[in-house]
Amino acid sequence: MATVTPVAGIPARSAVPSTTDPVTPIWHPSPNFGERRDGLKPSLVVIHYTAMHSAQAALDRLCDPEAEVSAHYLIGSDGNVWQMVREKDRAWHAGAGEWRGRTDINSRSIGIELDNSGQVPFSEPQMAALENLLSDIQGRLGIHPWNVIGHSDMAPQRKLDPGPKFDWDRLTRRRLGVGPVVLKGISLDEMPPDEKHFAFIAMRAGYPEARTEDLLKAFRNRFSPTRRGPLSKKDMGDIERLAGLMERLDGIRAEV
Repeated sequence: MATVTPVAGIPARSAVPSTTDPVTPIWHPSPNFGERRDGLKPSLVVIHYTAMHSAQAALDRLCDPEAEVSAHYLIGSDGNVWQMVREKDRAWHAGAGEWRGRTDINSRSIGIELDNSGQVPFSEPQMAALENLLSDIQGRLGIHPWNVIGHSDMAPQRKLDPGPKFDWDRLTRRRLGVGPVVLKGISLDEMPPDEKHFAFIAMRAGYPEARTEDLLKAFRNRFSPTRRGPLSKKDMGDIERLAGLMERLDGIRAEV
């Protein structure tokens, strides 16, 4: 088994085998899928919230041929997990956008929808089920924690999910994702606010080209959900820290 070196606050995965029961989703097939293009295989996980009034309503929409949307998995607030599209197939969840300079995110990713409005914290059963599912997916497909992203990361100009209520640090502690904690303890002089420079550094960190206000909102939702107001020195320092982290990870990351 290959050894992955811990980087900048991302804890090493325990060598002790997990005792979590294997993930057995409820199979509920959606007609909304196709083949992954150009021989691409999943190397990203994109996390969404449903913004609907119930998991059943979301399930119905994700399986409605007229809606032309889907995801591989849906996790209810009670922790139930449904699978709608096989992992080898291309679900229609991401739409237009890019991450780390790559487009056609649908062909490169597994899509996970969470039953949540985006206005309230994600429930304990739901987060536990997500951790279990992510651990299973990453173990089987070799997807790295830094390639687990939010919908707003790849499409900041049009998406907000999973939003500021999502606990990225919880995933970081399990080495299943990258959250605000990885930016702490990295010494860096903070630069004066500069919108053009912020957008440039954000692209180094993986974000697509977009308006600075959209990039700032997406970045804060994930890495500083309580921060408000105009672009600040703290934002400039944090985005530079993230870009530096991602560039260090380039040396060990799988090709997206």
